[in-house]
Amino acid sequence: MTNTLNMQKAMDKAEILIEALPYIQKFNRKIMVIKYGGSAMESRELQQKVMQDVVLLKLVGFKPIIVHGGGKEISKWSRKVGLKPKFVDGFRVTDKETLEVAEMALSKVNQDLLSMICKLGVKPIGMCGKDGNMLLASRKKPGGKDIGFVGDVKQVNTRVISDMLKNDLLPVIFPIGIDEKGQSYNINADDAATAIAEAMDAEKLAFLSDIEGVYEDKDDPDTLMAELYAEDAKKLIADGLIDGGMLPKLKNCIEAIDAGVSRVHIIDGRIPHCLLLEFFTNRGVGTAILNSKESKYYND
Repeated sequence: MTNTLNMQKAMDKAEILIEALPYIQKFNRKIMVIKYGGSAMESRELQQKVMQDVVLLKLVGFKPIIVHGGGKEISKWSRKVGLKPKFVDGFRVTDKETLEVAEMALSKVNQDLLSMICKLGVKPIGMCGKDGNMLLASRKKPGGKDIGFVGDVKQVNTRVISDMLKNDLLPVIFPIGIDEKGQSYNINADDAATAIAEAMDAEKLAFLSDIEGVYEDKDDPDTLMAELYAEDAKKLIADGLIDGGMLPKLKNCIEAIDAGVSRVHIIDGRIPHCLLLEFFTNRGVGTAILNSKESKYYND
């Protein structure tokens, strides 16, 4: 009986691998940008599982690029040096002192992630958006409000990132940008990931978030949509069915699709191995936003 159970478990594992095969074939050697942040960064165990996912993606032939935030780490270190975190329209008010803390905190997060990836046998490279003028930025003024050294991405120097990929390295980028005069800016990680995905002609862009995905009815968790076209997403916004933190995230998804990214994923980063489940299984675990040329994998 035990041998029969063990054989069934082995066969179940084989079926999972076979289910992943068409996705591996479709996206082999394709670039995918993974925005890493939110609750997926708070637990050491979850961090390790996300990095395991990314390493596996690389080892089966994908070209992953990690863009990470670290808002809670920035807030923690700001309080330690006597700075009270302030936000306007969801953006951190960033004076000179806060900018210094942000760069330090994000650098620390970056080093921690590099250490995890190295232990998994892949060579990562930590990069700041200022390196090689990778993220050229200008000052962001939401609603005309001055919120300090917060930036919008004007241009991405793709050569810096492409060189790393050509050398079989896994780029791990934190979003501090720079302008033509050498002034640094704190950039929202979602915005940075979107800009990098667009500039690098990425096949996929994935946002690890704190929610399951996009709901047809925002008040009903049973209405999670596994896939929808960008035009349908625009209609949800126009109809007022998207609000809160999902609104700017979904707008970033649509922007990336309009710029040529084939699929953009919103994934619950609190689920262990969420990237593998979304990318390698028929059902997935989040919401995939598609351009009009893409076919859905399944129908609800």
